[in-house]
Amino acid sequence: MPKYFGTDGIRGRYNVELNNAMAFQIGQSLKHVLGTSRLVIGMDTRESSSELMYSVVSGAQSQGVDVMVAGVVSTPLISLYSHQKQVTGVMITASHNPYHDNGIKIFNNGIKLTVAQEEEIETYIDNVKEFEVKSFGETYSGEDVLDVYLDLIESLDLYETDLKIGVDSAHGANHLIAKGIFRDLAAEFHHIGDAPDGKNINAGVGSTHIEAIKELVQKNDLDIGFSFDGDGDRVLLVDHDGTVIDGDQIIYVIATHLKRQGLLKKNAVVLTKMSNLGIIKAFEKEGIDVVLTNVGDKYVLEAIDQYGYSIGGENSGHIILRDHLHTGDGLLVALMVLKILQDSEQTLQELTAPIVMWPQKLTNIRTFNKAILDDERVRAVIDEVTAELGSDGKVLVRASGTEPLIRVTISCETDELVDKYTKRIVDVITMVKEEV
Repeated sequence: MPKYFGTDGIRGRYNVELNNAMAFQIGQSLKHVLGTSRLVIGMDTRESSSELMYSVVSGAQSQGVDVMVAGVVSTPLISLYSHQKQVTGVMITASHNPYHDNGIKIFNNGIKLTVAQEEEIETYIDNVKEFEVKSFGETYSGEDVLDVYLDLIESLDLYETDLKIGVDSAHGANHLIAKGIFRDLAAEFHHIGDAPDGKNINAGVGSTHIEAIKELVQKNDLDIGFSFDGDGDRVLLVDHDGTVIDGDQIIYVIATHLKRQGLLKKNAVVLTKMSNLGIIKAFEKEGIDVVLTNVGDKYVLEAIDQYGYSIGGENSGHIILRDHLHTGDGLLVALMVLKILQDSEQTLQELTAPIVMWPQKLTNIRTFNKAILDDERVRAVIDEVTAELGSDGKVLVRASGTEPLIRVTISCETDELVDKYTKRIVDVITMVKEEV
């Protein structure tokens, strides 16, 4: 298993788990591991992103790699350009994490790295301490990155809407492009999370703080709100009455629309084991097959590509529209939903009415010692609860791949049972945590 890479690139506290020296080495490694000759690189708005970005740039250029610097852009723009131009892409971001964290996402011709490639980069980081500059790569402006993305957006054939729209950009990477697009489309447009200062990314705003967009929608009597994360690859929705529409529900809206148009490949969607049982049953009623993967967009994409599906994602709002992109794109998904609302002449409430969500609870336990999950007492209580619930519930206990957390998710038919089983598992994990 990779040492530095998690489920979505390398991520950690800046100058603790991740520093400029490591970023430089990663930049160097791209030539040796991926055969990189051209690199496109972007970053989010946190204060450490610029230093990390130019460290990667310097490392890559020291090995003769030409670099296109895109500046502050969302992750999907880097992924799309990387794929279309068949070049290596790097995004400096810690996504939904607080500003003191940062990370590095790498795309090989638009696709996230394999485990084998990640391990090769890690071997390079750990073993190559000196380097020789044989040639020095050129630096180019990244304006073309935005043009390629806008061509994709134009292909959706959107038109002006009478809807009143709110947007929360989390003070993150898509704040400029989201403003430009929605301002042209909406009869009335309100924007929050659009004033990054290097430290306020995801701070009380964005998809991890959905209350911000709810307040905006209800205060201004808006029809719909879109809330993005720090690097723009996730989105959650809020209806006019403040109802939150999560990633699974968004997938339902898009997938059922694609099916009606005869565009849902293999008549199936890809979800993760975190998905609500109510969503799965709603898809069953629509005659749409559900494929479940482990949590992580890389696993979702693997299933999509392996079987040739159109759409998949996570309830966090990371949704892959495979006919357009190889990674999640909150803005693209938001505009797709807007297009569906326009074409169907239905409301979000009407489009999601067939879904009856089951009670589900996620509890995060903060710890850097994720080996707690290997403790016999923890494994035993998880097995006991899983057996008791059987097919009438879901138990998912996992270590986060991006944060020092153990996540406990329970879903079953009543809130009382959810609370009961959640407490039972959390109490054991907390006890073991305090002992070690």
